[in-house]
Amino acid sequence: MAIEKSKSSNQTPERFWNHRRKEAFFGWMFLAPEFIGTLMFGVFPILFSLYLSFSDWNLVGGLSTIKFAGLDNFKMLFEDDKFLLALKNNFTYTLIVVPVGLFLALILSVLIHSRVYGQSYFKIVFFIPYISSIIALGAVWSALYHPSQGPINRLLMSIGITDPPKWLADTHYSLYAIIIIAIWAALGYQIIIFIAGLTNIPDELYEAASIDGATSIQQFFRITLPLLGPTTSFLFITTLMSSFKVFDLISFLTGGGPNDSSTVLVYRIYEEGFLNFRMGYASAISWVLFLIVGIITAITWKFQNKNSSV
Repeated sequence: MAIEKSKSSNQTPERFWNHRRKEAFFGWMFLAPEFIGTLMFGVFPILFSLYLSFSDWNLVGGLSTIKFAGLDNFKMLFEDDKFLLALKNNFTYTLIVVPVGLFLALILSVLIHSRVYGQSYFKIVFFIPYISSIIALGAVWSALYHPSQGPINRLLMSIGITDPPKWLADTHYSLYAIIIIAIWAALGYQIIIFIAGLTNIPDELYEAASIDGATSIQQFFRITLPLLGPTTSFLFITTLMSSFKVFDLISFLTGGGPNDSSTVLVYRIYEEGFLNFRMGYASAISWVLFLIVGIITAITWKFQNKNSSV
């Protein structure tokens, strides 16, 4: 017993500021700026917008004018014809841009990857619109869409169409004119991603399929499409999200018009929040948009995981 006591008395107590705690402290110091920035510019705005969605706040009046309104903003949404039209336009935009854009990108990427000489040239040509300023692209297309002097309508008139669409100035065609630009602008990025996925498919699979007598179409549906599943899922989700966030083209080319025919949810958020200064109502629209994108993304992920596990 005496020996044990002498041993325990000779052991020096562990210092609080030891090497392990020093490493942990400096590690947290390095993470602190990122953590604080995420809280200030990510978490706090999200929570504040959630609070505002249940409030009535005129931006000009300052924070002191915030008044709790309960579910009034969300009730007004479904009585607002402009919101319902924006919701309809957004779904129309998404249902065309996402599948048509992915289909064209897939077909072009397969052709470029397997059957076209000068692949690098075509990759650059298709990718240039994606890296260019969307406002510059909008200005070019605005000239192309000119009702009387634009090359598109001049071509239509030269083949016998006496009354071609007025495109951006026409309530029936303005949204579809923007859809064409959006598909064209995103095509290069989607092609590059698809080609990257195609290069990861082993050539031995195609050689074995050819030996077994499979045609090119059979190889496409039995080999290419299944193995491009993760790539297609990634592009589907990213294109879906970007389609619900479209704003710049609409703001520059049409301003939501004519007669709100091309307005979408994000543009309605901008109108209500920064033109009409109704931040509570704008926040309610943004949370509806968040829920729509979240639900669709969750369904897509579940479907993708189900297919990958089979």
